[in-house]
Amino acid sequence: MEQTYKEILEKTQKSKERYDELTDLISRPEIIADNLEWKKLVKERSSIEDVALAYVDLKKLDEDLQGCENDLKNETDAEMKDLFENEIQNLKEKIEQKVEDIKILLLPKDENDDSNAIIEIRSAAGGEESALFCLELCRMYSHYAEKRRWKVEYIDVSETEIGGIKEATLMIRGKGAYSRMKYESGVHRVQRVPETESQGRIHTSTSTVACMPEVEDIDIEIQDKDLRIDVYHSGGAGGQNVNKVETAIRMTYLPLNIVVTCQDERSQLKNKEKAMAILKSKIYDYYEEQRNSEYDANRKSQVGRGNRNERIRTYNYPQGRVTDHRVNVTSYDLNGVLNGDLDQFIDAMILKERTELLQNLH
Repeated sequence: MEQTYKEILEKTQKSKERYDELTDLISRPEIIADNLEWKKLVKERSSIEDVALAYVDLKKLDEDLQGCENDLKNETDAEMKDLFENEIQNLKEKIEQKVEDIKILLLPKDENDDSNAIIEIRSAAGGEESALFCLELCRMYSHYAEKRRWKVEYIDVSETEIGGIKEATLMIRGKGAYSRMKYESGVHRVQRVPETESQGRIHTSTSTVACMPEVEDIDIEIQDKDLRIDVYHSGGAGGQNVNKVETAIRMTYLPLNIVVTCQDERSQLKNKEKAMAILKSKIYDYYEEQRNSEYDANRKSQVGRGNRNERIRTYNYPQGRVTDHRVNVTSYDLNGVLNGDLDQFIDAMILKERTELLQNLH
């Protein structure tokens, strides 16, 4: 055990030294004056803060252990020896736990985990029943965001005649939103009796969810010649106009034929800004998917953001059951899940990912 935690101490000491250096740098007037540099250093400091603080804890435990072991060597009283031996055992257990905690902190991290999340929900197999389930998914994610005190913005919604949703784009704003919402990417299957079904037969429908990080600084130059921007009236279900001014934006990135629409704001300029932000994220996501596809062919662990064609969860209404097929977790509280109780599935996915990453480190 000693060699293991001594190695961990040595490895994390560098993070603590860099953390102290960054703490000094971000307090300097010349750095504060350069807003971009200051933000960059603050972000780096934040990324290693947990490791640096864990080093301080482990260092203190190490010093306490060495102190107790020295005291035990010099102690002659039997009762005091028992006390020191118990304390040494207690400290060793704490060190073991701290080492495990640090191993998790040292795992490779997704650089986008702290980002806001862009969620695209689309109806798939099942026609109107699928569209109605898309509406349920939108509500489910809104409830989940509310529970975590995140903010939800509906960027674009395409409704059906009877109130379902063909597709919707949501922005979920909050620290770490992407780190959890990325596990929702995939195919969501619903089994229930549609209201239009006179025979009471259970139908199976599917909806797809794609999650992307909102990216701010990406090395992708979008040239005017590669962009087509259309302006139109914002519309609601059945063609009902939200307003009579052309404020909605449709933005097409021609090289990849990526289309983004935004009618969230009443201002054309604001809709254009939001559409551009979504477009940048979709272009980034496209190239990330290409890169990950090549990488996935050679890697053992493929948890990550998940395959968007993969059926990840089934919502069975007659049995009140929700099953996540990736982690074999089942909840019999369908209403609770639809009201945003998703942590049981997301936490299980995070644990699975961490376990596989830890196994691959050995």
